Amino acid sequence: MPTATTTTTDLKALARDMRVDIIRMIEAAGNGHPGGSLSIIDILAVLYWKFLKHDAQKPDWECRDRLILSKGHACPALYAVMAYRGFFPKEKLLTLRKLGSPLQGHPDRLRLPGIEFSSGSLGQGLSVGLGMAVAAQMDKAAWKTYVVLGDGELQEGQCWEAFMAAPKFKLDNLVAIVDHNNGQIDGPVEQVMGIEPLADKLRAFNWEVQSVDGHDLAAIEKALAKAQKGGGKPHAIIAKTVKGKGVSFMENNIAWHGNAPKKEDADKAVKEILHG
Repeated sequence: MPTATTTTTDLKALARDMRVDIIRMIEAAGNGHPGGSLSIIDILAVLYWKFLKHDAQKPDWECRDRLILSKGHACPALYAVMAYRGFFPKEKLLTLRKLGSPLQGHPDRLRLPGIEFSSGSLGQGLSVGLGMAVAAQMDKAAWKTYVVLGDGELQEGQCWEAFMAAPKFKLDNLVAIVDHNNGQIDGPVEQVMGIEPLADKLRAFNWEVQSVDGHDLAAIEKALAKAQKGGGKPHAIIAKTVKGKGVSFMENNIAWHGNAPKKEDADKAVKEILHG
């Protein structure tokens, strides 16, 4: 469940420690996506500690909020958060992408309790989240659905069908959070296939839209608090983030979209995260 006593200072420390775990688990796996994992960890920390109704001991609790990581390649961040919230022992983080591990390279709901959707095929998560939100609405249930999307995956047409449908059904129980780090595997998003002006487009689709610094924990919390208020419209939060946040040589460097650090780079990254 959300933890009311967790302060912004606490969250900063948790996010720092989880950044270290992201680096170490990808290093151990020899494969993975550090850039986008580091860019969303602050968002996931605020969600899981301050807003998301969940029970790690009963991951299929009917009244839980649903969280879909549409950009499934960034699952090291989700796994770190789930471990810290008690879904499984932290020691398992180093089994990322190992044969037989529940911590697959993309989230697998059949292997890891607490995962709502086996994501990774980009562009699908918002449609699935929309379906969950419709189900809650039909059942008159109080739980919400949160979908974390990458900005690059918004180049998929299916996303825009979902953006168009959600206001039709007045899904104010649906919150879409865009990790806007402006980087994808082929280069800067605006060079590959531009999505701007994103906020204007979403408002034109009749969404409530907020833009925040995706690394300002207090700003993220304020935006998510506003998204709880309903109003008959779905909510979108555009989180301006830095790919590889916290590690100078990874920040805004597309080379670290999907490359695992060797020990020397991992040690350097951890030192930067811990000591700045």
